[in-house]
Amino acid sequence: MASVLDSIDEFLSRCQQSGDAAYAALRSVLDRLDDPATRVRARVFLDDIKRRFPTKDDCDRCFSSYHFRIDDIFLDQYEGYHGRKKLSSMVIPSIFIPEDWSFTFFEGLNRPPDSIFKDQTVAELGCGNGWISIAIADKWLPFKVYGLDINPRAVKISWINLYLNALDEKGQPILDSENRTLLDRVEFHESDLLAYCRDNDIQLERIVGCIPQILNPNPDAMSKMITENASEEFLHSLSNYCALQGFVEDQFGLGLIARAVEEGISVIKSTGIMIFNMGGRPGQGVCKRLFERRGFRITKLWQTKILQAADTDISALVEIEKNSPHRFEFFMGLSGDQPICARTAWAYGKAGGRISHALSVYSCQLRQPNQVKTIFDFLKSGFQEISGSLDLSFQDDSVADEKISFLAYLGSIFKETACFPYEPPAGSLRFRSLIAGFMKKYHHIPLNSGNVVVFPSRAVAIENALRLFSPRLAIVDEHLTRHLPRQWLTSLNIETGIGRAADDVRTVIEAPSQSDLMIELIKKLKPQVVVTGMAHFEAVTSSAFVQLLDVTREIGSRLFIDISDHFELSSLPSSNGVLKYLAGNSLPSHAAILCGLVKNQVYMDLEVAFVISEEEPILKALSKTVELLEGNTAPISQYYYGCLFHELLSFQLPDRHLPAQRKCDKSASSTDIIGFSSSAISVLNNAELSIDQIENSYLIHMDVDQSFLPTPFPVKAAIFESFSRQNMSESEIDITTSIKQFVKTTYGFPFGTDFTYADSSLTLFNKMVLCCIQEGGTLCFPVGTNGSYVYSAKFLKAKIVNIPTKSEEGFKLTECALNQALNNVKTPWVYISGPTINPTGRVYDQKEIENLLTTCAKFGARVIIDTSFSGLEFDYEGWGGWNLEGVLSRLYLSSSSFSVCLLGELSSMMLTGALKFGFLALNQLPLIDLFHSFSGLSRPHSTVKYAIKKLLGLREKKSEEMWGAVTRQIKDLRSRSRRLAETLGSCGWDVLEPHAGFSTVAKPTLYSNKTTRLKNAIDYEVKLDDSNIRGAILKATGLCINSSSWTGIPGYCRFTIALEESEFQKALDCIAEFKRIACL
Repeated sequence: MASVLDSIDEFLSRCQQSGDAAYAALRSVLDRLDDPATRVRARVFLDDIKRRFPTKDDCDRCFSSYHFRIDDIFLDQYEGYHGRKKLSSMVIPSIFIPEDWSFTFFEGLNRPPDSIFKDQTVAELGCGNGWISIAIADKWLPFKVYGLDINPRAVKISWINLYLNALDEKGQPILDSENRTLLDRVEFHESDLLAYCRDNDIQLERIVGCIPQILNPNPDAMSKMITENASEEFLHSLSNYCALQGFVEDQFGLGLIARAVEEGISVIKSTGIMIFNMGGRPGQGVCKRLFERRGFRITKLWQTKILQAADTDISALVEIEKNSPHRFEFFMGLSGDQPICARTAWAYGKAGGRISHALSVYSCQLRQPNQVKTIFDFLKSGFQEISGSLDLSFQDDSVADEKISFLAYLGSIFKETACFPYEPPAGSLRFRSLIAGFMKKYHHIPLNSGNVVVFPSRAVAIENALRLFSPRLAIVDEHLTRHLPRQWLTSLNIETGIGRAADDVRTVIEAPSQSDLMIELIKKLKPQVVVTGMAHFEAVTSSAFVQLLDVTREIGSRLFIDISDHFELSSLPSSNGVLKYLAGNSLPSHAAILCGLVKNQVYMDLEVAFVISEEEPILKALSKTVELLEGNTAPISQYYYGCLFHELLSFQLPDRHLPAQRKCDKSASSTDIIGFSSSAISVLNNAELSIDQIENSYLIHMDVDQSFLPTPFPVKAAIFESFSRQNMSESEIDITTSIKQFVKTTYGFPFGTDFTYADSSLTLFNKMVLCCIQEGGTLCFPVGTNGSYVYSAKFLKAKIVNIPTKSEEGFKLTECALNQALNNVKTPWVYISGPTINPTGRVYDQKEIENLLTTCAKFGARVIIDTSFSGLEFDYEGWGGWNLEGVLSRLYLSSSSFSVCLLGELSSMMLTGALKFGFLALNQLPLIDLFHSFSGLSRPHSTVKYAIKKLLGLREKKSEEMWGAVTRQIKDLRSRSRRLAETLGSCGWDVLEPHAGFSTVAKPTLYSNKTTRLKNAIDYEVKLDDSNIRGAILKATGLCINSSSWTGIPGYCRFTIALEESEFQKALDCIAEFKRIACL
């Protein structure tokens, strides 16, 4: 090496041999530059070489003969530039030579204020020979500049250029105004885009990049090992990043820039700025959208035109235009101002014309940096494929704030939790606490989560309340009656007089919301329940509300006041008369507040409602009606609005003042007001519903029809994609074709003339119960039917007949038992849970269902086949499903009154967790008309339909990812059922072996008639049987199960097994613990 530095001629002789030899010689020079002992001599040597080739022609000759060149880049030509006038720049054939692209980019960097880089940590992507990184450090004095390039030779040459400019011709340091050198401010590293910064946990304040577009991507371009000893041709192509990047922007040649932007999101600080060079060939709209859909605000710093290199092949762009409506953007020469497409540009160039394209420099800053970072952090955790659907571009900042915050929250939930937790029917505890917190902080109303009950919609809340109280006469605001049953709105039973409401008659009178007219009607008609909103001009003060409180109290009416139109989800919400009143007064016992949340900025069909009361019995009863009639409110909807409340509460500073003392209303006694209907009281007192959290105790729920199994990757991806999309087309959310195909292939069910969708199958079932009641029918349940459905039918006052089943037949409904039961029933409606029976987990095969349907047809029965708990058959390889088409075609011809409807829910089959979706297929016109007369369904919103359609598509294609997740969980459920059976068997239970689903029934034989004193419960001694063992196990261990009161099978209790694994193991431990306690 010493001899090389001693002789320029010998050095050039080595370089002349080949490009690789020249690079090896330059590496030797860099080694000497890195060594402080030889640095001065090496720098002087480079200056001697530069003087050997003083002119441009000499530099060109050096490049062609010796495979390198050293010339000057002049900087004082750029507007606003102040600093040294030129930089020394070395290049070799295997790296990019500075050209118009990079010079235009540096022009753009000079446009913002000087302070943009001062004292900042900066990274330049694709730094090439490093001249831009060095120029940034020289002019703006950043804290540090990291020049990054994937080409290892480019990095070495960049270091040489750094020494060339950090040291003068004599090898002495050049100090800046802060007494630092370029060596203190600049580093160069081999890095695939921002990998070096990411791997070394370097947080950046500025990211700049002059990154090429790839007009004809080569999928195999990155398949070779990258080393500095690779061929010059490969390394040069590597600098051009020829490979596909896996982004939707690949089709426009922008995939590499898209990857750079997404990598930048993870390493840039919240206030950071990215600046990129963008060729305008894809069109300015495409270039801007690349940034905007990823959550950036963009500013165009600079734009010009450059000539297209003569050897650039744009035929790939012509092909894209041929197969899509997109048109690329070129110009004829530099003076042309009308854009031409790629095909025209290709033809013009072939004919000898010169074509150009726009070149822009964009500055980009995240509009909600922390949330956007969270979103992309989630996508990187295995969800990269759905990033193409992400759209965070918004014209309205309020829309952006709402949607970006929710996507970040949803992404964090999906990343951090494997499954969705149990939520009580009254609504998510977190969501109810947020509502109460918002009321307290913004409106100074001291509420807690216990004062709030959540409903799927305002219409559902109103209907449930009316069913709970069952008033003889109700007056409802005309704007709120649209979704009430038609029968209530057409009844003429409006006799006045105060008295207990008849259990079988409800009449609803529509009334205007103007308070004086409403009050007049109340005084004249004396309704038992009033549901009304308030006109805008009356909502400003409390006087109209107070008058309504007074008049309803006087006549003994329940008052539900709707504040939906006046409730603002805003950091500066305007108050209204109702909320002003509640800030200073407790809510009277006869009144409740109703609010439908529909005023979000993004999804007009996404609704959640809540009711506020300060009467505990009312709140408990309303919560139970939700469980009986709806199951629960869709968790995703609660997450969405919960995110909005959370953002608003985070924005609000803590109130430093003590809450004002509220006046208590003691003028109304509960005995003066209409109570719950007698039938409602009977069901609510006797129904075995889910157990609320007991204070200072932890409950394990084996008593609810919910799955707490891990949510599969495709489900999370589909849900997140549905919310990340914008402007979904009708075809993307039209799910009917997919559902038809699903029921056809799974059950052989002929295409119905009507498909209806709701948040749950329970909601649809309850509407069918109302149809049964309207026709004067009798609902026939096999013994061993899902208790929730039986309780719901009783709450709705249906006539019910139980059809006996036998343990030796697995409590299946048999043709003989069905025949005997229907002989004594007029207008029968038969409920069949199948193929999988809930709760026993047994399965009806093809022959068994054909026999049952044939018997039903003989009696002209209407049949509800409930498939909601099917699709998880343990023998999934041998289970072929049903094919009902043939038998139904034959039976429809034999009986005109016979009909079959198919009820289903995809939540368990598709393992959708929090994504609730029920469907009902009807194929008899009179029944369809009757069904739709009972409106008020809580319907799934567009995002749910989009996600379900996506998942059904994966199922139809037999996607390995989706099918693999389902089969794994089926195997897990089968294993769990065996583990549970072993534990129960060893603890004195007789178990009925399940064949499918996620529930097991067992008989507590060991404990029957056994008197037990629970020592961990104060004075609790009980003689155990199958109905009270539930309470005993709960008190002793915190484990919740269903007793025989729920299963309907004498002696048998139910255990659900779709728990998170650790919870399931705790449940097994509880069963063993109870045996230890009970048998002491």
